[in-house]
Amino acid sequence: MNQEHLRLCASAEWGATIQNDILPWALAGWDLGQDVLEIGPGPGLTTRVLAGLVPRLTAVEVDADLADALKTRMQGSNVEVLHADATALPFASGRFSGATCFTMLHHVPTPELQDRLFAEVRRVLRPGGVLVGVDSLPSPEWWALHADDICVPVDPDGLAARLERAGFAATDVAVSTPAPPRRFRFAARA
Repeated sequence: MNQEHLRLCASAEWGATIQNDILPWALAGWDLGQDVLEIGPGPGLTTRVLAGLVPRLTAVEVDADLADALKTRMQGSNVEVLHADATALPFASGRFSGATCFTMLHHVPTPELQDRLFAEVRRVLRPGGVLVGVDSLPSPEWWALHADDICVPVDPDGLAARLERAGFAATDVAVSTPAPPRRFRFAARA
């Protein structure tokens, strides 16, 4: 992430949006279970909220510096932080009861790697486990924020089919309101 984007993603304002808007909307009606995987926590604002909602949380972050900083902050909590690539997860198949990824899919460099991430998450979920997430919809302001970032938007219209190809069922994709929509949520069951 560029420095302005990272600053925003670590801000108190973004933390309030996560806690008050994004996570309640995304998690409504879904039970993540007892052992949850978070993909791409970045600076960890979602991790902090999720840690208060689930008994055990494992956060996987591809950026070594962000992973190390989050690991230090979460020391002594119910959160384990690993520096790892979500397209090749270092976990046994069927380990997790639930998985999340919040506003990070567009930072995965290609649609093919995004699909590999979905397949890996499906692999490490138990049968019946749920994947829940949110990602952003492009706008001129959003593109400006992502200057010099890896940024590959996800089309919500094709997401259910992509999740099903990765082995998920009972997929649900919804675009936010009011207009213009800024993000979409998705959920699918292993």
